[in-house]
Amino acid sequence: MPPSSSVVDSAPAPAGPSASALVRAIRGERTDRLPVWFMRQAGRSLPEYRELRVGTHMLDACLTPELAAEITLQPVRRHGVDAGIFFSDIVVPLRLAGIAVEIEPGRGPVFTDPVRTASDVAKIVAVDPEQVAAAAQPIRDAVRIVVGELGDLPLIGFAGAPFTLAAYLVEGGPSKEHLRARAMMHADPESWHALAGWLARVSHAFLRAQTDAGASAVQLFDSWAGSLSVADYRAFVAPHSRAALAGIDTPRIHFGVGTAHLLRDMRLDGTADAVGVDWRTPLDEAAAVLGPDITVQGNIDPALLHAPWHVVEAHVRDVIARGASARAHILNLGHGVPPDTDPDVLTRIVALAHEVSA
Repeated sequence: MPPSSSVVDSAPAPAGPSASALVRAIRGERTDRLPVWFMRQAGRSLPEYRELRVGTHMLDACLTPELAAEITLQPVRRHGVDAGIFFSDIVVPLRLAGIAVEIEPGRGPVFTDPVRTASDVAKIVAVDPEQVAAAAQPIRDAVRIVVGELGDLPLIGFAGAPFTLAAYLVEGGPSKEHLRARAMMHADPESWHALAGWLARVSHAFLRAQTDAGASAVQLFDSWAGSLSVADYRAFVAPHSRAALAGIDTPRIHFGVGTAHLLRDMRLDGTADAVGVDWRTPLDEAAAVLGPDITVQGNIDPALLHAPWHVVEAHVRDVIARGASARAHILNLGHGVPPDTDPDVLTRIVALAHEVSA
């Protein structure tokens, strides 16, 4: 495995991750360095990742501490980003809870036994969420390795939000409209709240495993929340997402895809310190909706990573300018890094962001 001692060679050292530009931005401070990281920066777009993963299943890689740590560190070395994002998958805590799930290449998470009836829900919620904490030693070990290598750079821990996890569980795999999950909310609200409440505790336990081991911030991903109406989000989802983040004693980011109509609710009544915005909503417009007391994150359009550099540069500069209207801004994509992205483009974006902010 390649050495990782060169992760923090650049930039003068602040007094630990809590003084980093990323953590300070989440808390609402503007510094002379615009913090930048990329969702899905750890993984599939990097040739060194693909080489390392040969012969290893995704979930096995996530649960092998040395491998997960190395994958987390690769983009930090290559791109010079201002934070690592822990390499894992949103279904890992479900695997730790004893649920049969595999990640099929080209498709995503697939569950052997979908959760669709009241009896299915009763069976799954009988599992103590603390089982996740007890089984999460490989996660804690990997986080400690990464934190030791990152030094003053922060590590972001993450977990899937209850609705997105429930959507996978109820559908049995990926879905475009999440009809079964949304139907359960209204057809059997008692079962829905039991399931979503259990998933909130599972996600919370997974986040705590990472923060207890040294992660300096966390992000809750709600990839499928955009399929919900405002009324359904408020009644059936927001309370459980709030519970997943409540009591986490590090700065908290909340991100969803297609959630322009939910942005103010994504604040989770102040539980979130920052809200990630996808590429559809200009950051100045998002900041006006979110208000002056929350940080924005985003929102470079991932599709533009394939454009000529002068197009990318103009877009990034525009995103940075619009982000200036928020109390603080973390530069990121509006979703994850596409697998066929040229890594050099990401490296150039990081350099540009630091140059512009300096």
